[in-house]
Amino acid sequence: MKIIKIIALFISISLFPTVLLAGQTSVPDKNLSSLIQEALQNNPQIKSARNRWLAEQYTISQARSLPDPQIGVTYSNVPAAPGDEVDAQRETMYGLQQEVPFPGKLYNNGKIASLQAQRLQQDYYATTYSIIAELKKTYFELYLANKSRVILSKNKFILTQIVQEVRTQYSVGKVPQQDLFRAQVEVSRLSMQLIELQQRSLTLEADINRLLNRQLSIRIATPANLPVTVFPYTAEQLFQKLNSLSPQLQAQLLSLQKDSKMIIASKLDYMPDFDVGAYRIHDNVMHTKGYQVMVGATVPLYFMTKQNNEVKQAQFNYAAGTNDLTNIKQGLLLQLNNDFIIEQRSADLISLVRDTILPQANFSWQAAKASYGTGRVDFLTLLNSFLVLQENELDLQNEIVDHEKAIADIQAILGSSV
Repeated sequence: MKIIKIIALFISISLFPTVLLAGQTSVPDKNLSSLIQEALQNNPQIKSARNRWLAEQYTISQARSLPDPQIGVTYSNVPAAPGDEVDAQRETMYGLQQEVPFPGKLYNNGKIASLQAQRLQQDYYATTYSIIAELKKTYFELYLANKSRVILSKNKFILTQIVQEVRTQYSVGKVPQQDLFRAQVEVSRLSMQLIELQQRSLTLEADINRLLNRQLSIRIATPANLPVTVFPYTAEQLFQKLNSLSPQLQAQLLSLQKDSKMIIASKLDYMPDFDVGAYRIHDNVMHTKGYQVMVGATVPLYFMTKQNNEVKQAQFNYAAGTNDLTNIKQGLLLQLNNDFIIEQRSADLISLVRDTILPQANFSWQAAKASYGTGRVDFLTLLNSFLVLQENELDLQNEIVDHEKAIADIQAILGSSV
């Protein structure tokens, strides 16, 4: 009779996850890809980085343009002798004056502005990939919390039925009181864990909604099972992709190129800029007309304190940029290596737990359940087998999530869906 009750209990469990999920209030048909598309459209950080890049593109033509010309009108009244206003020379002069930088300066300024715009474009890409990775990892954590709730809710239901059976056995003196207390403690522990997971789910949902720039209270659904992404790359292949794909590295390379152009710009400041003017002259007394042409040039007289220091400043900035490039590359290589190690470890553990440990734990649980029904094992052995199976179920989900989060980090570093 005891065996029949336990078998009936586990047959009824097969319907439990469906009933639990049906009671949740979530947004339907909201998979990860649709959330990513919503983030690309609405995330304020992504939009801000994109607007900065677009704004910087309008500085290129400004940097290549000549300074604004000056239009002037001059009136002169010069008496022939003191107090002689009758024979005074009166002239009106009007014309145009233009500052012309030394050849090559405007072109170099345009290159600097263009490189800065390209740098901000890479910053926009880096921000986009970083936000997507953050969204993915938060979504995977939400899946883990929801999946853990399903597992623990199922196990709480099983354990509650076992407690009822133990209570019945205790009432007729077939099991000691400590077995009943231990079973009740485990049920309470599962209730506590479920409360914590519920709170964590709500927190993670709010974080995802923040990334999507919408109300924090909107519910988000996760799949019943998270598929494991096949990752066919070796560490060497990932390292080779870093130089050409990483937006962070590309941004620093463009910054270094801009610094090299700044050195050229500082050296061009040794060269003079020119002022060219043309004026029309009208003699108001004789009613004659003429013209005046003016050409002037700046003299870098204070080059010892200005241009020399400007060149040294640009050279040191370039040296600092070179060191920054090395530092960023080494940091990215370390992150890439660590994420690859995590991905490989998780992939191995997923196979081990899913294909070996979990079936063994399930077999042990089934055996203990059958033996307990016939009185060949005590309650503590049954409970230990139950808890080991539960731990392995949770371990499998943890490793799947760690695996997917590591891939998300790799994709953020390389700026592509590798």
